[in-house]
Amino acid sequence: MTIRTVALVTPPYHSGVVETAGTWPNAAFVYLAGALREAGVEPVIYDAMTMNHDLEQIASELERIAPDMVLTTAYTSSYPKAATMLRMAKETLPGVITGIGGVHAHFMYEEVLGRDGDAVDYVFRGEGEASLPELVACLNADDDPAEVAGIAFVRDGHVVATPVRPWHESLDALPTAWDTVDWDLYRFYPLPDRHLAVVSTSRGCDQECTFCSQQAFWRQTWRARSAESVVDELEMLRDRFGVGVMMFSDETPTLDRERWERMLDLLIERDLGLHLLMETRVDDILRDEDILEKYREAGVRHVYVGVERTDQASLDMFKKNTKVEMGKRAIELINSLDMISETSLVLGLPDDTPETIQTTFDLAVHYDPDLAFFLTIAPWPYSDIYAELEPYIESYDYEDYNLVAPVVKPKAMTRDELMEEIIGCYRRFYMGKLKKVPSMTKTKRDYFTITMKLLMENSYLRQFMGGLGKMPAEVNELVARFRQ
Repeated sequence: MTIRTVALVTPPYHSGVVETAGTWPNAAFVYLAGALREAGVEPVIYDAMTMNHDLEQIASELERIAPDMVLTTAYTSSYPKAATMLRMAKETLPGVITGIGGVHAHFMYEEVLGRDGDAVDYVFRGEGEASLPELVACLNADDDPAEVAGIAFVRDGHVVATPVRPWHESLDALPTAWDTVDWDLYRFYPLPDRHLAVVSTSRGCDQECTFCSQQAFWRQTWRARSAESVVDELEMLRDRFGVGVMMFSDETPTLDRERWERMLDLLIERDLGLHLLMETRVDDILRDEDILEKYREAGVRHVYVGVERTDQASLDMFKKNTKVEMGKRAIELINSLDMISETSLVLGLPDDTPETIQTTFDLAVHYDPDLAFFLTIAPWPYSDIYAELEPYIESYDYEDYNLVAPVVKPKAMTRDELMEEIIGCYRRFYMGKLKKVPSMTKTKRDYFTITMKLLMENSYLRQFMGGLGKMPAEVNELVARFRQ
């Protein structure tokens, strides 16, 4: 069999509040498609998740595409759906070769191949832009895949894991295939008339947060694209594909201040008119206090910073390397420039009680972000904090590891009680925000009202936020507008 066409398919998995923001293309697939095309193989990106296709529809589409190889990617909570989809692909397309990449498969390749070896032929570990075309060439030549670095597979009943491939030295040199994206699928809901793209400006994380998968996956390394390369890509996406909203996918695009300021200067100089969404660390916001005006001028409109907890003991346990007061100051600075501030707080640790959750909620209100998400701790089986959480894990269904469903049972609470407390945090936080709508700037008022409407209509919170209780007349009028 010769591999001529490779289908890159997102698993049909949906969860939580993330999807209330919008829909965006899988940037990893864009890079893999570029690498395949450069190697003379036809890539097809099929976003089954965004298209809300079920397994029957996916099977029909795969029959139409008729690929020789079907690949997917998964994080822990999406892995079960990904494995089911690959199993269906094998049933639909006899002889098709399947593979999976992503953080979960990278770390859990032995479990993946042990449990789902009937569905998964190859696991890609680390970056796939070199491993994938090399494997395709190897299989087409009927050579030994054990010679391909960065993969794992089963041979004679045993898992074979090849050596980890070194990181790409130059991210600027990686080819992309943005033209394979169906841009009509992707919108940022607060600005629905604009296409949304996700762009990677760097790869890696040099931090050591114990609950996070990124620092472990990247082995605490960080590499960046040049400022010129990033801004050139943003300009190309605007001009060629009509993209008006760009989301930076990397955790710390600001890590290298000199490079970051150069990027801001280029964006200001070219005046691209883009709406930029980004994530960074609170300490980088504090470091950049003297240039935050450039963020705004360059088009940054929405900044997420991970506060995570509002007590120092938990931050120290998480190895966040920040102080509690730094989170509040960072949010104040973001708010002062009329940028949307967003943060998350992690609840459901073994020692959490209704009282500690109330304290976290009170401080979240005091911090005053525009958007706050109260997330449950997810015990990724490959995270540094896993051993500490393992005695308290009550669900081993990976689909629950979505930062929404409680997986860990606190010592003094049931998981149902924990969920009630979390929903109470959401309800009280956003009802409190609703009361402040008349005093918000127009930018924040418009953004917030659209976001609230989306939260109430499109997410798992809808069932809990329907009963808004007794509110001032102007708030009741606003809520009525949400439901129109």
